[in-house]
Amino acid sequence: MSVGVSLSVLPRQKNRHVVVTGASSGIGRAIALRLAAEGANVALVARRVDKLNAVAEEVRGLGGGAAVCPCDLDDAPSVPAAFDAAVAAFGPIHALVAASGIGGPNTPGPDDRFDAIFRTNVHGTYASIRAAEARLAPGPDARQVVVISSILARFGVPGYTAYCASKAALLGMVRAFALELAGGNVHVNAICPGWVDTDMAWEGIDGMAAGMGITRQKAHEIAMRAVPLGRMGKPEEVAGMVAWLLSTDGVGVTGQTLDMNGGAWM
Repeated sequence: MSVGVSLSVLPRQKNRHVVVTGASSGIGRAIALRLAAEGANVALVARRVDKLNAVAEEVRGLGGGAAVCPCDLDDAPSVPAAFDAAVAAFGPIHALVAASGIGGPNTPGPDDRFDAIFRTNVHGTYASIRAAEARLAPGPDARQVVVISSILARFGVPGYTAYCASKAALLGMVRAFALELAGGNVHVNAICPGWVDTDMAWEGIDGMAAGMGITRQKAHEIAMRAVPLGRMGKPEEVAGMVAWLLSTDGVGVTGQTLDMNGGAWM
């Protein structure tokens, strides 16, 4: 299969309802497909309806249920309606994977993107968690929230003040939510990917190449020197970690940030 999902995966998510934000592409898409392959009904949340419809077809092809719930997380007040649509399709929510986010640099001046990046990455994620919390399936079984942060939450990158700050904010948010929701047996964790083979990552590589006056291939080589394993990760690898956190094998893990960046944070 082109998405790298094995049909032999265990049906660990069978009959569970999982909302995935940012599901139209990249890591979010891979997560939706992996969970579908494990038997989940997946509510797909993102802005681009055409891309969501395409992912929904892939999800159904893997045997999962799919509901398209368009929403722009830049507009936090619109988030609850998307979650209402998810509940209308599949009932109360067993898990949320908050994978939606925007990246890129920001520069001082009238076109500074700082606020826009925070609206989507921080405000949108917060609104998603609150919307899921209000619509969770009853316990006592564990329910989960997984937030996709970034290795840039761990260290600074010049020109990426908004992205670094927004992804670091998510880690504090996860720790607070983990304590706040622990009494209801809701587990809240974050994942910090490094370089992952997505359009967003390659935009970063292309930005490096343009800034340094070198080729894309050379920029990629330079970037990989900072990764002990010397390779970009794959979206499907992050999806596998999410599937583990949402399974019974992940019980007891909460308030944690799991690094999947080829050792770069070392």
